[in-house]
Amino acid sequence: MSVSIDIAGLRPERVAVVPSPLAELGMALHALSEPGHHPRLQGWATGVTARLDPHLADRMCEADFLWRTTFSDIFLPYAGLPGSAVLPGATLAEDLDLLDKLTDEQFVDAALEFITCSLDYDTRTPDLLADSSLRPRALEAAAYRGPQQVRFTQRLFDDPPGVRAWVRRFLEDCDEAFFGEAWARLTHQLAADARHKTELLRHKGLAEALAAVSPVVTLDEPAGRIVVDKLLEGRTSLRDGGLLLVPTSFGWPHLSVLHRPGWQPVLHYPVGSPDPAVPPSVEQLTLRLTALSHPVRMRICRFLARSTYTTSELAQAQGMTAPEISRHLAVLKKAGLVTTRRRGRYVLHQLDVAVVARLGSDFLEGVLR
Repeated sequence: MSVSIDIAGLRPERVAVVPSPLAELGMALHALSEPGHHPRLQGWATGVTARLDPHLADRMCEADFLWRTTFSDIFLPYAGLPGSAVLPGATLAEDLDLLDKLTDEQFVDAALEFITCSLDYDTRTPDLLADSSLRPRALEAAAYRGPQQVRFTQRLFDDPPGVRAWVRRFLEDCDEAFFGEAWARLTHQLAADARHKTELLRHKGLAEALAAVSPVVTLDEPAGRIVVDKLLEGRTSLRDGGLLLVPTSFGWPHLSVLHRPGWQPVLHYPVGSPDPAVPPSVEQLTLRLTALSHPVRMRICRFLARSTYTTSELAQAQGMTAPEISRHLAVLKKAGLVTTRRRGRYVLHQLDVAVVARLGSDFLEGVLR
């Protein structure tokens, strides 16, 4: 399984390596929502959470599916704008101005791409604003996340400009509360990494630069494509001949590939090296590797590493029946890899990231990539 980017006709000068404050803020919000994904940031996340204004914390919960379940493309708006020369802004305000330039249709589709998880990301789907038949599906999926998410999704359908203004104000308040200080600290590291990758591109070529991004990103020169080893299938091609590489410090171990149809491809890659893994016991290793030996269960783990899911939601996403998913979940639960809790009439499953971390960083990085 992999995500591939067709780079036929790519010229070296059309590859840009640029940090993005908006993308980094999105990853910071994800780290605050899912600290288990980012053990190195737990001290930072604890400190920010402790001093966070309660009103801002409540607002953070309203739309957390934009960054908690996975990483919404609204944090990379420049990729959706016409023209291959559109790059991230030097400041958060500049990036937010680019976000304002997306159409309402682009904003809603990107915001709800993972709420409507049964839609195919790789193909052009009907416009969610224009096709009212898709709204019940989106609202039902939002209900799995909670009543706040349902209200936010309904507001997004009813008043896209109002929600967009709300999102901008929220992100500006996050910048004032905690992100501005973090960005001032991280921007030099990200800029240095961007300069290094740019020098590799200039002097050693694309293959060397991609290898420096991550060992799971490779250049298949005969086929004219970039291949990213991930636990999903996806493909895209260059739009207007450009490719964008965006480094992130908050984002490790997530290696994201924006491959939305009609948008510029983006590799959003982590800088820095991971912490060493704690070796599991032989008994744990045997039991858990047996549970993970099935490719369907690995794909289920990828979903459950990002958020809680119901059995029916997993069945819809995997194209399987609920009983089939239940059997796979039972194996994962027996191995102690998945936890279950009830929220109202929904039974929610989630990967125990701490247990997986003890199993080994290679698998954890794979399902979080």
